[in-house]
Amino acid sequence: MRAMAYTGHGGPEVIEPIELPEPEVGPHDVSVAVKAAALNHLDLWVRRGWPGLELALPHVPGSDIAGVVERVGAAVAGWRPGDAVIVAPGAGCGACALCLDGDESLCPRYRIYGEQVPGGMRQRFAVPAGHLLPAPSGLSFAEAAALPLALVTAWRMVVVRGRLRPAETVLVQAAGSGVSTAAIQIGRSLGARVIAAGSTAAKREHALRLGAQAAVDSSQPAWRQQVKQLTGGRGVDLAVDHVGGERFEHSLACLRPGGRLVTCGATAGARVALELRHVFFKQLSIVGSTMGSRADLARALALVEAGQIKPVVDSLLPFAELRAGHRRLEERAAIGKVVLDVDGAGDRIARRSN
Repeated sequence: MRAMAYTGHGGPEVIEPIELPEPEVGPHDVSVAVKAAALNHLDLWVRRGWPGLELALPHVPGSDIAGVVERVGAAVAGWRPGDAVIVAPGAGCGACALCLDGDESLCPRYRIYGEQVPGGMRQRFAVPAGHLLPAPSGLSFAEAAALPLALVTAWRMVVVRGRLRPAETVLVQAAGSGVSTAAIQIGRSLGARVIAAGSTAAKREHALRLGAQAAVDSSQPAWRQQVKQLTGGRGVDLAVDHVGGERFEHSLACLRPGGRLVTCGATAGARVALELRHVFFKQLSIVGSTMGSRADLARALALVEAGQIKPVVDSLLPFAELRAGHRRLEERAAIGKVVLDVDGAGDRIARRSN
């Protein structure tokens, strides 16, 4: 079967098509015929590599996978051939106290497909049956593939770690990213007031269409003052930040006394300057968040099924054009997710029969 892989670490030129054997399906596994696979900034980091990352090369990327059940293992119940599914992008061991308590993303053995272990950028992908969730009906497979990693990350940031409540105000940075387009919609669904920060007019306009009540131009020095004006000088209750660098410091400055900042990434830099006096005088909370549990993803997908959250697809590319997809992300021009058409990404998902 065909797959796309990194043959080493470096630029997009290390991405090559390869041939893989058909997947082995154990008694507790399911083989998925992959229809669509989406990209994340995580794919760029894994391709470039970092100290301590050890991968068996060639390495198949791909955390966001949507497709159709093709084969089921002898011990699998609840799935049958033809079911439309998405693959949970990460999972813990399932047996430790953290996993049993619903905090599997804190499990020491937590792994993300396409990062520590080979991913689903291939025609067929075998995974444990417990790693599958029903794909929301009415979507295309491209739209379904745009959901998993960004949606579960945004849900954990906004709902679980950020504890956003109705009538609160949330500032969402990098309005065009996959995580942020999901966070805007989650905030709106909770009855919160959403202020989006975007660096281009297109990103800000799209944030408003998704349900943000206001959008500020984060490329302009005065955007922090705009946030303060929009909140009557009070500041926001929650800031959602996965940019890092100077933007993290600005997000912190936008908080009201007693406000919360939740961070899941550092695309603009992992080192920040922090004025501790502002943190303790204003009694601010800085909260970290990474990925989320399969239960988090299931709860978020229920809002997708109900039509309250819509996936945002920036572009749909042929499977062989993974290099072009990486370049699109590196340009930071994408609004939503870049998706690869593996085999029938435009097909619609029917409602699953009981």
